[in-house]
Amino acid sequence: MDHKDASLQEVNAALQAAQVAYLSYKNISGKKKAEFLNAIADEIEALGADLITTAMRETNLPEARIIGERGRTTGHCRMFAKLVEEGSWVEARIDTAQPDRQPLPKPDIRKMSAPLGPVIVFGAANFPLAYSTAGGDTASALAAGCPVIVKAHPAHADTSELVARAIQKAIEKTGMPQNVFQHLHGKSFEVGQALIKHPLTKAVGFTGSLVGGKALFDAANQRPEPIPVFAEMSSINPVILLPESLEKDFEKTALMLASSITVGVGQFCTNPGLILAVDGNGLKNFIAKLGEEIKKALPGTMLHHGIADNYHRRVAQTLAQQGIKIESESGQKGENNQGQPLIASVSAQDFLKNHLLAEEVFGPFSLIVKCKDVTELNTVIIHGHGQLTSSIIGSEEEISTHKNLLNVLVEKAGRLIINGVPTGVEVCPSMNHGGPFPATTDSRFTAVGTDAIKRFVRPVSFQNFPDTLLPDELKESNPLNIWRYRNSEWMKK
Repeated sequence: MDHKDASLQEVNAALQAAQVAYLSYKNISGKKKAEFLNAIADEIEALGADLITTAMRETNLPEARIIGERGRTTGHCRMFAKLVEEGSWVEARIDTAQPDRQPLPKPDIRKMSAPLGPVIVFGAANFPLAYSTAGGDTASALAAGCPVIVKAHPAHADTSELVARAIQKAIEKTGMPQNVFQHLHGKSFEVGQALIKHPLTKAVGFTGSLVGGKALFDAANQRPEPIPVFAEMSSINPVILLPESLEKDFEKTALMLASSITVGVGQFCTNPGLILAVDGNGLKNFIAKLGEEIKKALPGTMLHHGIADNYHRRVAQTLAQQGIKIESESGQKGENNQGQPLIASVSAQDFLKNHLLAEEVFGPFSLIVKCKDVTELNTVIIHGHGQLTSSIIGSEEEISTHKNLLNVLVEKAGRLIINGVPTGVEVCPSMNHGGPFPATTDSRFTAVGTDAIKRFVRPVSFQNFPDTLLPDELKESNPLNIWRYRNSEWMKK
């Protein structure tokens, strides 16, 4: 199906309509928003096999992956529905008046989170459902009380169109404002820029490349009124292998990492693209076993030619650098649109001299950095960029002797993992899917879990308001029965 790029006039009309919808939608109760979000999940499921086959055709992803991603997408919607129906997420704060306080009386001040306004969401290439039209960005923005305009990713435009129609049905069934969700197409750079620069746009959600995310971030900050861009961009997710444990468990570790490197043809933002270890017998045995597994791994068709072409280019560019050695690659030669699993190695000395080696290679690739000793391993970690995740493989006793590593990694990553792989992002309230730049544009926020809603709200204080004029969340009687921080104590009073 051919989808025409939105014109500048259509972009403007969409933002104008979103602003009108915002003025009523922001005041709709949490219970009604929950009905809407649950209805979105129901309507996506009602698409049935048509959604699955369309997504498979457009992305080359297998049926099981699409079905799983559909479940994750509907799960996101229902998770936020539960959150806003309960209501405590607004973080209500109440400090009651003290008119007799000396030397000055204290006013009555109450605070809560309020929605920002219209949000633009850019569909992600590697997740046609979970990070696209009705994905986490859209669900959390709608939950916050913000209208959403989605720019469909051109690589799975038909899939996006199907999901957009499901959301429109949910709008009709639950009586939401007509333009609380809108859907635009745009292959051109101009459509994205127009959406970012429009004065009614108040925030942006993006999952993609560093180049794309940084361009949106820069455009948003060049506006007369700068706006936040929550972009998830680039991460190589270092895995640190501690020497004593590697000596004992090299085979188990190799099998675990081989699976993580190649799952989904390596097309995950949490792919373990960097492995750090001290050179020695343990590392040699590990590389040999990992090499066996990579050689057995088959090339896989990538999401689209653009991603495949970029993978081939970045692998060739990396292999051309000084000190790089191919350790193993798939025993079967892949086609042009396929990603061929490959691992390479380099000394820590050469790695530290070449910033290109610390950049993401999006696909089934991982670079092993051989360090002379733990001191050099520390140096590599200290000089690392911000990441979504960092992992340590080792026994509790050995990790305890290297607590300095943990202290550094806390500064470098949004999620720390012990004896596990970074792939697989659990959707739950305690998940943090974010990290220091260039992993994201704002390390204070997550794209996964209930706290994702915080990206699309701002705090508002109400001082000396009559009770009748306060939002229900702040009224003295607490009609919503939510948890509130009243006079420095959590309570439901």
